[in-house]
Amino acid sequence: MYAQGLIGSSQDTEETPEFLAAFQARIDADEKIEPKDPMPAAYRKTLIRQIGQHAHSEIVGMLPEGNWITRAPTLRRKAALLAKVQDEGGHGLYLYSAAETLGISRDQMTEELLSGKAKYSSIFNYPTLTWADIGAIGWLVDGAAIMNQVPLCRCSYGPYARAMIRVCKEESFHQRQGYEIMLTLSRGSDEQKEMAQDALNRWWWPSLMMFGPSDGDSQHSDQSTRWKIKRFTNDALRQKFVDATVPQGEKLGLTFPDPDLKWNDDKGGYDFGEIDWDEFWRVVKGQGRMNVDRIAARRKAWEDGAWVREAAMAHVEKRKTQMAAE
Repeated sequence: MYAQGLIGSSQDTEETPEFLAAFQARIDADEKIEPKDPMPAAYRKTLIRQIGQHAHSEIVGMLPEGNWITRAPTLRRKAALLAKVQDEGGHGLYLYSAAETLGISRDQMTEELLSGKAKYSSIFNYPTLTWADIGAIGWLVDGAAIMNQVPLCRCSYGPYARAMIRVCKEESFHQRQGYEIMLTLSRGSDEQKEMAQDALNRWWWPSLMMFGPSDGDSQHSDQSTRWKIKRFTNDALRQKFVDATVPQGEKLGLTFPDPDLKWNDDKGGYDFGEIDWDEFWRVVKGQGRMNVDRIAARRKAWEDGAWVREAAMAHVEKRKTQMAAE
């Protein structure tokens, strides 16, 4: 449960200009940084923040879809959605494990989430009102996640990069599953197509917000890019997502809720309207429709599972005592 023994020697390393230059040279040479390698404290802190937020997002992201498992329209849909939610739980565990290699415990990460110190993706603070929302989440939210996460497979920190390989493979399946739901609805009755259009209307803008604030307003983007924790800026990834997703929506016969959305020959991509950043920051700061419910559900799960963690630790201590006696 704790990974304090994996803290690298960097905490005892004086961060001289020579040390920082040598570390950056390793990054520039595309070498992977491993848990016990010397690293700047700020690099470690940035990774803990990003990986922790990513792990929290995977776990909290189970909630809006789990809400529909018992109400999915067919047995096949139930089984597929159940498998997807299970995948998301696994993603969270991979990522918590990757963060633990940096010397932070899973308990501490969870406590920071419940206290509000740590964040998760703002997208999960929107409610899932209809079955079409499950399709929109798979198509748009997982599509945006893939755009964000594929470059992380080349992240400079080895454990994070390796965890993302499997995560991205499974997210690709989730995206196709969501698109297939939207395709089925858009080819169905007028009521079903209207449901699909309504879901697109409500999830489009929050999906664009998933990439984070514009580059000029991001506190961490520049340094994370220099350290190759991130490979692309928020705005560059957002543009790639729009360019890839709009043709898919057109094939569905759906209309995007953006009157400013149009192809721009000069830049070889789509122009799109201004994001409501006031809404983004309001949701990030805890004022979204589902913020309170999401944290309440996460707190209940954490408290209800306390006996399991205590029993596991008791078993570990008992086993240590037995091994010492032998």
